[in-house]
Order: sequence, then C-alpha cells, then structure tokens
Amino acid sequence: MAETSNLHIAVVGGGPGGYAAAFLAADLGMRVTLIDPELNPGGVCLYRGCIPSKALLHVAKLIDESRHASQWGVEFAAPKIDLARLRSFKDGVIKKLTGGLGQLSKQRKVEYIQARAAFEDSNTLRLSRAAGGEDSLRFDRIILATGSRPAAIPSLQLDSPRMMDSTSALDLSEVPGTLLVIGGGYIGLELGTVYAALGSKVSIVEMLPGLLPGADRDLVLPLHKRMEKIFDSILLNTTVAAVKAEANGIRVTFKPVEAQPAAPQTPTAVPQTERVFDKVLVSVGRKPNSDIPGLEKTQVKVGPRGFLEVNQQLQTDDPAIYAIGDVVGEPMLAHKASHQGRTAAEAIAGRKVAFEPNAIPAVVFTDPEIAWCGLTETQAQKENREIKVAKFPWAASGRALTLDRPEGMTKLLIDPASERVLGVGIVGVGAGDLISEGVLAIEMAATAKDVALTIHPHPTLSETIMESAEVFFGTATDIYRPKPR
Repeated sequence: MAETSNLHIAVVGGGPGGYAAAFLAADLGMRVTLIDPELNPGGVCLYRGCIPSKALLHVAKLIDESRHASQWGVEFAAPKIDLARLRSFKDGVIKKLTGGLGQLSKQRKVEYIQARAAFEDSNTLRLSRAAGGEDSLRFDRIILATGSRPAAIPSLQLDSPRMMDSTSALDLSEVPGTLLVIGGGYIGLELGTVYAALGSKVSIVEMLPGLLPGADRDLVLPLHKRMEKIFDSILLNTTVAAVKAEANGIRVTFKPVEAQPAAPQTPTAVPQTERVFDKVLVSVGRKPNSDIPGLEKTQVKVGPRGFLEVNQQLQTDDPAIYAIGDVVGEPMLAHKASHQGRTAAEAIAGRKVAFEPNAIPAVVFTDPEIAWCGLTETQAQKENREIKVAKFPWAASGRALTLDRPEGMTKLLIDPASERVLGVGIVGVGAGDLISEGVLAIEMAATAKDVALTIHPHPTLSETIMESAEVFFGTATDIYRPKPR
C-alpha cells in the first residue's frame, strides 16, 4: 500500500460524497482540506434536498394518517398548519446534521474551508473565501464532488416569485391555493405530496405516458391510484407550451404530446388547454455541476452530457484529479456518491479497489414508497433478457392489513437457469427501508432458495421478500400460486 501520511488531499464539495471521501481519507492518514461554500459540510442533500424534503414528507404522512384514522373509528380535528414552526422544525434538522458534520471534521482534523474553488492548474486551486479574500491551495490529489443543480427549461423561465424549483419549494414560504408541478419524476411527486398534505390543490403534468418514467409500471400503478385521490389532476402525455405571469397567478398553456401508446395499466388524463395557478414548480431533473472554473487548465474530460469522465477508481484523465457523485453520471443519488467517495479515497491510498456495484438502490419517498435495485423488468425487456418474476401481493400480508395498507407488492426478478436474484422491486409503506435486503441479496449472489430459507420475523413487511421467493417455487404459505409445470 502507498504511503499516505505525506499526501495532501483536497476535496471540492461538501455533500455526502465529498465529506465521506474527506473523512475516510483522514482516517487513512492523509492530510485533508474540504472546501464548500456552506458554513458546514452537508451539500445539497442536507441543505436543500434529501433531508429537508424527508422532514416535510414525514409531516405530510402524519397529516394523511390522521385523516385516514377515521376509517378505524378514531377522529381527529382538521390540522392547523403553523408554517413558521414547520420551517423551524425542518431547519432544526438541517442545523443539527450539518453542525454534527462540522464537529466530525474537527475531530478528524479535516481542514474545512468555506469558499468557492477554481483551478489554476492540476495541483493548485484558487479559493474565494466566503469571509472575503482569495488565496491559493496546493495539493497532491483532488476529489471533485461538486454535485448537481435543478435543470431548467429555457422556454419556461419566468422572472416571478410564483415560479419555483426544488430549492425554493423547500423554503416553504407559503402554501399556495393551487400548485402545478411540471415533471412527474420523484422530486416533483415528493414535493407535490408535501404541498397537497398542507392544503394545496396540486396538479402534475408529465410529457410521457406515465409517472416516474423508467420505473416498472406495476410498481408505479398503486402510487398512481393513490395520487389520483390526493392530487387535483394528473396530466399525462402533456407538455407545458407557455407560462405567463398575471396579477393573480401564472397562466399555463398545455399542449398534448403527439399520440403515444399509454403505459400499461396507466390511465391518461385529458389535458386542459389553459389554467391559472398560484404557483408553478418546475421539476424536470438535475444537471451536473461540471462547469468548474479553470477545469480547462487540467486534463479532465467532460462527456457529451456534461458529466466528468472517470474510470472504475473514479480517476479522471488527469492523474491528480478524481471525481465522484452526480458530476460523474447517473444515478444521481447521495448513497452512490458516498460509496464513490470512499472508493476514491481508498484508490488514492493505494488500495486495490473499484466502484463496480451490482445493485444501487433507488427510492421514491412518496406514499406509498417505491424502491428497486438491480435489474428491472423494463431494463430486461429492452435487453431481451430471459427472467422469471415472482410477485407477492401485500393484500396477503398480515402486517400490511394491520396497517390498513394492502395496496403494496414485492417482486423478485430471478435468473431462470441459476435461480440467482437479479433484481428486487417493492411498492408500499416503508419500501425504502425494505430494499436493502434486496441489495444485499444481489451483491452476495443469493439465490431464490437462499431468500426463501432465510427466516423472517412475523408479522412484518420484510417477510414479503421471503414469500416472493416462495412464490417462485410455488410454495408460498399465504397465497396459492402453484409453479407452472
């Protein structure tokens, strides 16, 4: 292993990838400088993404459950929303987590600099400090963890406080009477869920035939059915042709997309020509922050989609420069960035490592949640791969029925020859917490028999994974699904 105690590592970007890389590099004996514009590490995930959105989604779920409780004979008064206190709760969570990361930086003797960075050359940064002044920083290796930002549609840009992106939507300045969410991806659906629970009449518009493009349709269907109840409207196969600021809101002009076959089992709403909304949230994805000042002074290559090009050790074409997270490609997920950050730190330390996961979990924190990992049916169909799919409906789950949430489903994608688990998909309450078992099964090359023979506690939702494996063999206890002969 290479001697690391004399290496000076710079990490640009303090998000989950950046601070994971910086902390491990310090643990491995390197001298580390972590650079980010914020007061403490945390990045978009903690300040303007994963954490604040999940705090608000927790509140939204509580509100929804309080309303649902009437079906069990428990009545609550209509909730009173104190936006100031709700924002304070959200901001308190952010402050606690980011402050904790600041303390961890000090404990690990990571030098944290609140600044913006630009390259002078492959081993030198120009730092513009938040407190004022500029200076240079020399380093031996650098890890770029600059993340991503909300994508914008040029034709829909409007200089109006009524137009929001995901960042401004999380500020929660007010609860609009009506809200249009442009984009049926996970960010739009999560934020739409929050605003609907707080009292907004929310509409979703998506240009494709179904919500959550790319996810398997059988996972999306239970969510779509529930969304139809909580949202004012869902407009599929529809685009926004124009937006115009008016005295009382934003006038939106809708345009149908040329006829496309609707996604299986997914209803398509009839688009309206024009509507006025109090606010509009544009949520059409994210773009990488690869436009790093001075990057042209290095040997780093930028791909056609704006991602920095790296090898399996996360090293760019410039030997001194590594890159991780959103800036190097999809999926743009915090947990992927963290693992890449650790891989890059170990590679710099001279360890024989590579970032080559068999499964990266994806979770949509709506209600119900959707989670998947490994191979999806959509992907298998595109690749003409032969698979067997074993599904266990939560209507047969005792735990799901005690929660009064039987709409869920767990499925395994299994190789018919080796019987290895290739993919796992779950829709239902807590799917994001359940999917990790699927990730482990895929990474450990578990077979369906391994999963079926693993004793799960009862009554739990996790046992639906075991019972899905039993479905594959035609021996599931709680449903009758004999294996085809």
